[in-house]
Amino acid sequence: MRRKPKSSQLFIRWRIYMVLGSIAAVFLALVGRVAFIQVVDSKTLITQGDMRSVRTEKTQEQRGMITDRNGNELAVSVAVRAVWADPKRIAQTDSLAQTRKWKALAEALHLDPAELQQRISNPKRRFVYLKRQVNPALGHFIQELNLPGVYLKPESRRFYPAGEISAHLVGFTNIDDHGQEGVELAYDKWLTGQSGERVVRKDRLGRTIEDLSVIKQQQSGHDIHLSLDQRIQTLAYREIKREVEASGATSGSVVVIDIHTGEVLAMANSPSFNPNDRSQLQSYRYRNRAVTDAYEPGSTMKPFTVLTALEQGKANRNTIINNNPGYISISGHKVRDDEVLGNMTLTKILERSSNIGAATLAIRTGVMPLLHTYYDVGFGNVLGLGLDGETTGVIPQRRRWSDFELATIAFGYGLTVSPLQLAHAYATLGSGGINRPVSILKVDTPPEGKRVFSEKNARMVLKMLESVVSDDGTGSKAQVPGYQVAGKTGTSRKAHAGGYSDNYVALFAGVAPVTHPRLAISVVINNPQGDHYYGGQVAAPVFAKVMSGSLRYLNIPPDGNGIHLVSLDESSESNNEG
Repeated sequence: MRRKPKSSQLFIRWRIYMVLGSIAAVFLALVGRVAFIQVVDSKTLITQGDMRSVRTEKTQEQRGMITDRNGNELAVSVAVRAVWADPKRIAQTDSLAQTRKWKALAEALHLDPAELQQRISNPKRRFVYLKRQVNPALGHFIQELNLPGVYLKPESRRFYPAGEISAHLVGFTNIDDHGQEGVELAYDKWLTGQSGERVVRKDRLGRTIEDLSVIKQQQSGHDIHLSLDQRIQTLAYREIKREVEASGATSGSVVVIDIHTGEVLAMANSPSFNPNDRSQLQSYRYRNRAVTDAYEPGSTMKPFTVLTALEQGKANRNTIINNNPGYISISGHKVRDDEVLGNMTLTKILERSSNIGAATLAIRTGVMPLLHTYYDVGFGNVLGLGLDGETTGVIPQRRRWSDFELATIAFGYGLTVSPLQLAHAYATLGSGGINRPVSILKVDTPPEGKRVFSEKNARMVLKMLESVVSDDGTGSKAQVPGYQVAGKTGTSRKAHAGGYSDNYVALFAGVAPVTHPRLAISVVINNPQGDHYYGGQVAAPVFAKVMSGSLRYLNIPPDGNGIHLVSLDESSESNNEG
C-alpha cells in the first residue's frame, strides 16, 4: 500500500487554518461592531428608535358630574369611541380592496360609501375623523372588521338622565365636551378639569405597548351639586308644559325659591328640548326664558307699591282710598278700575287689584322711594347666578317723571322683570324684608342677607295678600288645601310699535305657608290664546299645583285656617290685573 505525499496533508491543514482564521476574524468584527453600537454609538441609535416608537399623548380627563341637591344625576359622562382613519396607511396597504368590509363600515356609520371613500382619498393625510362618539357596541364591531388604516380612540359623551325636564338650567356640551349653555357653560372650567400628558411606546400598528413616564398628572373635573330638587323640578316642568299646551301660549316659565336659603329649587320652561338629541338644539328651544326674558309684570308690582307707602309713612293699616266713579285723571290720562268699590282699604286694593289705589299711593309716596323699593328686591340688576344671557330687566331712568308715568310703574307697566327676579322679589317679601342672594348651587350655610324692609310692614303686606287668594280675590285658583297662601295675580298687555297689542302675559307670584313662609314661586305664561288669558285663570292654577306638591315633598306642615277652598274650575277674576 502506497502512502500519500506529505505536501498534500500540509495543504489541507493550511486551508483549515485559513477557514478558522476567517471565521474568527468575522466573529471579532461582529463583536467589535456590537461593542461600538452598544457603547460608542448607543445614544444615536436609541434616539432613532425612539423617533419611530415613542410618542407623547394627552390623557383624557373625566368631566365632572352634575347632580341635584339630593345626589340625583343630571349630567354624567359615558365612555364612547371615535372612529378615525389614516389615508396614507390605507393607500400603502391597499385596504380599499376589501370592498365588503368597507361597505359594512359605511353602513354601520350611516355614511354614503362614496362620501366615505372621498374622505380617505388623499394619501398625504394621516388623520381623518370618520365618526365621533360611537357607542361601545358599534366600536367593537368596527374593531372586529380589522380594516388596515381604520382605528378607534377613546372619548366621552355627555348624557343627561333628566332629559328635557332640567335641560335649560343644566345646559349641554358640544361634541368636544365643552359647555355651550346653562351650568355646563357657566362652570365649564370647573367641570372640565385638566388633561394630563404621558410618554408611551407604540408598535407599528399604533398600539401602546409600554408606559414610559408621566409628564403632567391628569386632574379630573369637579362635581357640581345644584340647589335643584329634581322632584320639584319635574312637577314644575309637567305643570308649565301642560298649561302652555292647554292655553296655546307661546311659552311659559316657573321658578321656585327656598325663602330661608335663597336656593333655586326649580326653574322650568316650556317649550324645552332633549339635550341628548342634538337635532333639537334650536335657539328658541334652549333659551332659558326664566332668566333671559323680561316682561311687564302688571299687577304683581302692586304689593311693592303698598309696601313702599307703608315704609314711607304715607299709608297705614287704616288708610282709605275712594275709587268712585271708577276712574281718575292723572296728567291728562285716565286710570281706570273695572269696578266701582268706593272706599277701599289697602287689603281691598290688593284683593280686587285696583289700579286707582296703586296709582294714588305711588303719587303720595313719590318716584324715588318706589324705585328704591324695586332696586332693593332685585329689579333692574342681574341676580348673579352666572348663567349666560341673564337679563337685568328694565327700570326706566328719567330726569323728570310725570304723575302718570309714576302711576303706570306702580301697577306694573313701563318696566320689565324676569320670572327669576319676580320670584326673588316675593322671596324677599316672604322673608320679612330680608334680601338673600339667589343660588343655583346647593348652600350648606344659609346667607344672612340684607334687611331692606321692616319686618312689620313686610308681614302686614303678606297678610293683605292672603285676601287675593280668598274666594273674593282675583287669585282664588291659587289656593292650596291646608295651607295659607299669599300671592298676587298680574295680566299685562304686550307692547308693540306705537302702543300695546291684544296679546297678553299672565302672571302669578306668591309665597306659602304664610305663618312661616318657606317657598316663593313665580309663574309666567307668555301670550295665552283664547278667552282665558288673565293671570288668575292660567297662571294661578299652575302656582297652586306646584306649591302644593313642593310643600308635600319638603314635609312642610299645614297651617290652614279652615277657609273654604274653591276647586280649580271656579273663577273670580278682575280685569284690573293688568
